Amino acid sequence: MEKLAEIFEKHRARLFGVAYRMLGSRADADDVLQDAWLRWHGTDIAGIESHEAWLVTIVTRLCLDRLRSAKQDRERYVGPWLPEPILVDRMPSPELRLELADEVSVAFLALLERLDPEKRAAFLLHEVFDYDYPEIAQMLGKSEPALRQMVHRAREEVRAGRPKFSVAEDVRERLLEKFLAAASSGDRTAVMALLKEDAEYISDGGGKVYAALKVLHGAERIGRLYYSVARSFPGLTWRAIRVNGELGVANMMGDKLHSIISFQFDGDRIAGIYTMRNPDKLAGISVHDFGV
Repeated sequence: MEKLAEIFEKHRARLFGVAYRMLGSRADADDVLQDAWLRWHGTDIAGIESHEAWLVTIVTRLCLDRLRSAKQDRERYVGPWLPEPILVDRMPSPELRLELADEVSVAFLALLERLDPEKRAAFLLHEVFDYDYPEIAQMLGKSEPALRQMVHRAREEVRAGRPKFSVAEDVRERLLEKFLAAASSGDRTAVMALLKEDAEYISDGGGKVYAALKVLHGAERIGRLYYSVARSFPGLTWRAIRVNGELGVANMMGDKLHSIISFQFDGDRIAGIYTMRNPDKLAGISVHDFGV
């Protein structure tokens, strides 16, 4: 029993990393790991060649089952769906922080949501976690040629949705500083100047709080939105934070968390704004994490 627990804990960070990227929810990822532990606990491990591969296979398949069963729930979801934000820098263990250091931005996870579950799993296992094609083919029960084609198509879809230009950290910091000043004051023109013409704004309220029910496209519409926000919420404060490993913003009303905002930067402009307002998805974040 102690040996089983020791092996599982050794791989816990990687298993969580797979599950969170697949599901976009910390709570769901924790549930999957609990289910995986129950299966692991009841397994005779003597004949298992690779403990990691066995556990990753189980977690991946549990995630696929959960995504398939959640399809109707996602279709009934009120407004756009965004992944649950997490503060990677405040994860409880160095191992977990390391596993969530790359390819975990809200923009990336939202892009993965466009892939069907099996394509998402194949892409993540190969492109993010560096498993080779024979291993993944066995994990997913696919032929190797079919898997290669699946990864190729997923790679093309992901590439098409990503920014054209990389952005240095200091440029991101300057853009965020200007955005904070423009958005907090409701300066529509200044907000528009920071955005790409075809920028998009996605807000997830889950039908529980006020949020845009459709994706907003274009700098002008987004500029008008922030003009309205500044006047509708005069007590809203803005604080720069790191969310999912990237620069972001925490909005607060007094001592209560109002929303978490993530960004996609492209060159010297902001290409995407992702605002999480759903209280269920913000429940794991405390304002004390921001020094309030």
